Amino acid sequence: MAGYLGRRVLQAAVVLWAAYTISFVILFLLPSDPVSMAADNAAAGTTVDKAALEQLRERYGLDQPLLQQYWTSLSHAVRGDFGTSIATGRTVTDSIASAAPSTLALASTALLLALVFGTALAFAANYTRRDWLRNLLSSLPPLGVAVPTFWVGLILLQIFSFGVHALPAFGDKGWQTVILPAVTLAVPTGAVIAQVLATSLRSTWRQPHVETALAKGASRWRVQWRHVVRLGSIPAFTIAGVLVGNMLAGSVVVETVFSRAGIGRLTQTSVLAQDIPVVQGIVVFSAAIFVLVNLAVDVAYPFIDPRIARSVKADVEREVAHV
Repeated sequence: MAGYLGRRVLQAAVVLWAAYTISFVILFLLPSDPVSMAADNAAAGTTVDKAALEQLRERYGLDQPLLQQYWTSLSHAVRGDFGTSIATGRTVTDSIASAAPSTLALASTALLLALVFGTALAFAANYTRRDWLRNLLSSLPPLGVAVPTFWVGLILLQIFSFGVHALPAFGDKGWQTVILPAVTLAVPTGAVIAQVLATSLRSTWRQPHVETALAKGASRWRVQWRHVVRLGSIPAFTIAGVLVGNMLAGSVVVETVFSRAGIGRLTQTSVLAQDIPVVQGIVVFSAAIFVLVNLAVDVAYPFIDPRIARSVKADVEREVAHV
């Protein structure tokens, strides 16, 4: 088990390094100069002294050769120092730390809603024996995946904020402001969960051990919870890391639609300003959440399905024998 966990941790470290390196290369290849953009915005159209620009470039290390910039920034990033924002002058760590709580609250609420409604929809579609109801429930997840996130947010705003005035339209103060953005973010995520879980449950219902349990007189409810759910939920559990990544990406749209301050809005403003240190910090932060979730999923696999645990043990025994 230690070897299995060690390999997963090493893979996570490689993903973080790759995310940082790729973002560094892409941002370096951009044609414009972030220091000039920040200086122009600060000067409000007046002429900026070229000597001052050179001092700013030297301050942020942008006057150094590419490899030296990369090595310097990477060595600092490993210690948790992503530098200072070119646009605001704040440290990148402080900028992300102040924006993260709002986004994490939104994403966790949306994930909870997606899990509850997606799982309930998948279970209902596979439990019912009525073909018309099964077909109706099974047609809802593809619709939820196809609908654009911003369109869902606008519809919810029109109905619940501007129509019945039940929930606030904008802002991030109070729990009421989380509901509409969380539902907007939960719709496509819950649809994916329902789609994957329904397909897996449908396949598990046709397994021989399930048919044997039914033949012995067990009720459909007992068979579903004792024999179908555990094995059928593994594919849906597998996509947890992808769903978390989609939520972080979707927060850019949702926080813009609902005027919420968070990682999404910080990403938008930083990209527009080509604020390289902040963008790289956000990329690494998002990648870290992604790899942590996937690492947790990998560690939980052997506990969900004993067959995986036996496979891991067999791999370890073969490695020991080979040595």
